Formats: sequence, C-alpha cells, structure tokens
Amino acid sequence: MDCCYVQHFALDHGLLVQPEKKARLQAGLSQEKLGVLAGIDEMSSSARMNQYERGKHVPNFSLAKRVARVLDVPECYLYCGDDDLAALLVQFHRVPSRQRTEAIKRATQLLQDVVQLYTAK
Repeated sequence: MDCCYVQHFALDHGLLVQPEKKARLQAGLSQEKLGVLAGIDEMSSSARMNQYERGKHVPNFSLAKRVARVLDVPECYLYCGDDDLAALLVQFHRVPSRQRTEAIKRATQLLQDVVQLYTAK
C-alpha cells in the first residue's frame, strides 16, 4: 500500500491521534519526552508531537515506527480505529516472540468458542 495513501487516510479519519495520545499518557510521557525519545530534535519535539496528536499533521511511517517502539506498541496500533482491537494488538505485541505461535493457537480457539457460543443462540 502506498505510504502517502496511508498518511492521507490516517489524517482524514483521525487515526494516530487517539491511540498515540492514550499510549503516551499510559507510559507517563510528555509530548516533548516522547518526541525526543523517538528521535525528534528537542527544540521542536513538543510542537511536532502536539500537531500529530491534534491531527493537524501525520508523521511519516518511519517516525510512527520509532514512536511505537518508544511506547512499546506495534506500529499498526497507531493506525487502528477500534479500541478493542487496539487492546488486543498491544497484548499480542508484548507476548515474547518464542511464545507467539502458542498464543495464536489459544486465542484462535477462544475466539472460535466465543463465536460459536453466540451464534448458536
């Protein structure tokens, strides 16, 4: 998918704004500190992060990846428009890589059971 398309889509739909701010607040970081840790110059980090959180500008994907790394969330979390799915993405991201296959098997079975339970009614 074209990176420009993703940026315009994110800006038009307000994506990146709430997920990033929520994760930043949960991490206890100021806009300035997050920006600096993500590699933005200290003199402009607060202003730039404020513009991203207000949806005035959308960071390029390279910066979004650095922000995600600082916040310990997957990049896709920043583009997720569904809070429930975003929460699942963060939990899966934090599963150690060697245990992900087992986590996927268990989550898949649990979700299949839930779907079956509610479609059987």
